[in-house]
Amino acid sequence: MIVCEGLWGGLMKSSGATELNTFYPIRPECEADVPATRFKPRAGKTLSARRWNASFSEDGHLDIAKVLRRIQRGGVHPSIKGEVWEFLLGCYDPNSTSEERNELKQRRRGQYDMWKAECQKMVPVIGSGKFITTPLVNEEGQPTDPSLLGAGVNISDKKVLQWLQLLHQIGLDVVRTDRALVFYESEVNQAKLWDVLSVYAWLDNDIGYVQGMNDICSPLIILIENEADCYWCFDRAMRRMRENFRCSASSMGVQSQLGTLSQIMKTVDPKLHHHLEDLDGGEYLFAFRMLMVLFRREFSFADTLYLWELMWGMEYNPNIFAIYEDPDRAKTKGAPAANDKILKQYGKFERKYVKTGHTEENSALSVFLVASVLEIKNRRILTEAKGVDDVVKILGDITSNLDAKKACNEALKIQKKYLSKAKKP
Repeated sequence: MIVCEGLWGGLMKSSGATELNTFYPIRPECEADVPATRFKPRAGKTLSARRWNASFSEDGHLDIAKVLRRIQRGGVHPSIKGEVWEFLLGCYDPNSTSEERNELKQRRRGQYDMWKAECQKMVPVIGSGKFITTPLVNEEGQPTDPSLLGAGVNISDKKVLQWLQLLHQIGLDVVRTDRALVFYESEVNQAKLWDVLSVYAWLDNDIGYVQGMNDICSPLIILIENEADCYWCFDRAMRRMRENFRCSASSMGVQSQLGTLSQIMKTVDPKLHHHLEDLDGGEYLFAFRMLMVLFRREFSFADTLYLWELMWGMEYNPNIFAIYEDPDRAKTKGAPAANDKILKQYGKFERKYVKTGHTEENSALSVFLVASVLEIKNRRILTEAKGVDDVVKILGDITSNLDAKKACNEALKIQKKYLSKAKKP
């Protein structure tokens, strides 16, 4: 029996559904269980393939300011989301030429192929179009099925052992990922997701793999055909979000963001903040899931993609490529003077920080988005919530009822209010 989890995907069944269904088709047996989708491409507002191509100069320089404006008006058309996201996430420098980007792409593909081959030597299933959902090693660190491991794999190596212990968990999460989508009926597509996450886990010595990364990677697998390109896009997405997944015995990854959320609410809406504290919700743990996987459970699949590109567009920093590609050089160069032309290359959210000189870690747009959701539900929380469980239930009602653009605009208003009040003693 197939269990269709509506919160993991979904498309609207009204106008615009046909076009979106072409890109993210739903399994027929799941259609009744998926939430409605609000996003649909709108002529004259959505960034179309034609407008996207027209945003490049003859040698390939991208007018990023023009692109950001269009994204804020109506998102990105599904046919070009993958290409646009590569720029939004900092894979490429808008000031580069087509030739420079192509050279970089080929170099990165070669690098990924080398890393994947390294993983393949240890676990030959990688790259085979199949994946693993059972442990490769037992609790004592011994192989459960030696035939699944490559010749000469050194299990006594702590890094190797830790990685091998992750692979079946990645496989179990892959099986659960966006299962309502036709795309993941294919084992080959599931294996592509497993391969990218497995290679990433091998290379990230600090965090490796944590449940939830599959939710971040899945849309990239669907939108970007080439696996290596997909890996690099995921790598860039994780650089923005990796602290969310850092967990230790004493703290969870998003704890610092929850602390910032608490501070924001205390500043912009002290009454609601104190009410939440009185309900023992002062740590704001009810917002954990929203921040951890960027509202994947609160929006349908298509709406999540729309929300993410709105967020990344608003947070865009023209220095992002340099920061990721060569952090030391980016530091020595310093921030450019904030003249009007340069400011237009920043997203609306990031621009406010540049203008005010306000820098605060963990103040990502996602934190202000949660604040905007709390403000939207302010009255109900104050009058109906008698405990944290009630808060969770009230926030749960936003599923498929929240407008991504409206929520982002509300987040910008809260940011403005917070920055103005935070200045005051």
